[in-house]
Amino acid sequence: MKFSDLRTGLLFQKPKPNSQSPFERLFEIFKELITHTSGDFDEAIEWLRELDKEYDLTDENYTIDDFIEDLLDKGYVKTEINPDGSEKSMGITAKTEKILREFALKQIFGKLKRSGLGNHNTKHRGIGDEISGELTNFQFGDPIENIVLTESIKNAQINSGIDDFLISENDLVVEKNHHKSQMSTILMIDISHSMILYGEDRITPAKKVAMALAEFITTRYPKDTLDILVFGNDARPISVKELPYLKVGPYHTNTVAGLQLAMDMLRRKRNTNKQIFMITDGKPSCLKMQDGSYYKNSVGLDRDIVEKCYVMARQARKLKIPITTFMIATDPHLKQFVQEFTMINQGKAFFTGLNNLGEMIFEDYEKNRKKRFG
Repeated sequence: MKFSDLRTGLLFQKPKPNSQSPFERLFEIFKELITHTSGDFDEAIEWLRELDKEYDLTDENYTIDDFIEDLLDKGYVKTEINPDGSEKSMGITAKTEKILREFALKQIFGKLKRSGLGNHNTKHRGIGDEISGELTNFQFGDPIENIVLTESIKNAQINSGIDDFLISENDLVVEKNHHKSQMSTILMIDISHSMILYGEDRITPAKKVAMALAEFITTRYPKDTLDILVFGNDARPISVKELPYLKVGPYHTNTVAGLQLAMDMLRRKRNTNKQIFMITDGKPSCLKMQDGSYYKNSVGLDRDIVEKCYVMARQARKLKIPITTFMIATDPHLKQFVQEFTMINQGKAFFTGLNNLGEMIFEDYEKNRKKRFG
C-alpha cells in the first residue's frame, strides 16, 4: 500500500487542539479509515500509522499501540482466528458497526439545513405516537396527556387575570398527534468496478449514506422499512451489518437485475407506500440471459440493455413504485439515459457529486414522505 493511495477519495486534516482525549481524537480518524477500508482493521491501522508519521497524531505518552489496546478494552474490536486456522487477526465488533452508522448519520445531518428536515405525517389526526408540533384548542375527546400546560396556563392568565386566576376548558391547548404511515424503501448500490475507477472512491460515500439512512429510519421512523441491495453482474440483498465491509468487484452494471430484485422485495411489503433509491455512477452494461450466461457491453449505451431498463421503469410505474436515481457521474450520454428512464417511471433523478450525495438523499426521503402522506 502506498501512502499516496490514502489521499485518493479521503480528505484528511490534522485535528485541531480541543478537549478530546488522545483516544477520542484517534477514534474519530479510525472511524473514517475503517469505513474506507471496508472493515479491514489491519489496513486501517496501517494507514493510521502513516498519518501519525506525517501529522504527529501521538506522542510518547500515548501511542498507536496504546490506542489498539484501548479499542480492545472498550469492546470496539476483537481478536479473530482466521478461517485457515492461522494466527489471529483483529476485527470490529457489532458495537463499532452501530457507532459507524451513528457517525455517518451525524456527518450528513451536520451538513443539512435545519429547514430541510421535519416530521411528515398523514392528514388524519389520531392517537399515533408521533407528535406534530402543531397546537390547537382542546376539544372533547382529545387525550389529556396532549394538553400543553404552559400554553394553557398562559391563556388562563390572559383571560382571567392573575388576581382571579381560573383555568377553564376554553383555555386548554393541545398538541396534535398524527397517525404514522409506513414507507418501504429499497436502496440500490452499484458495486461495479467503475465505482473506484479514475482515482475516485465512490463506494465509501455510498456506504456512508446507506449506514446513515439505516440509522435515520430506525430512530426517526421506526415503522418505516429499509432494505438494501447491491448490484454488479448480479443483484443480491445485504444486511445493514454488512455495510461497513462492502467492496466493489470486477463487475459490470446489471441495472435490470437490481430493479427486478428491488421490485420483488417490495411486492412482499404489505404497506402501499413504496419507493426505490438507486445510487450509481455507470451506464447499464450487463444482462443475465435465460441460460445463465451474461451479455455484456461496456461500449456506449447498448440498445438492448437500455430497452430492458425502460421496461423495468414501466413495470415499477404500474406498481406505483417511484424510482429516484442518484447519478454520481457527469457523462452527457448517461444523463440522457437517466432522464428518459425517469420520465418513463415518473420518478426523480439527481445528478450529484459525492460531496452532497447524503444530503440530497435525506432531503428527498423526507420530501417523499411529505408528498405521499400529506
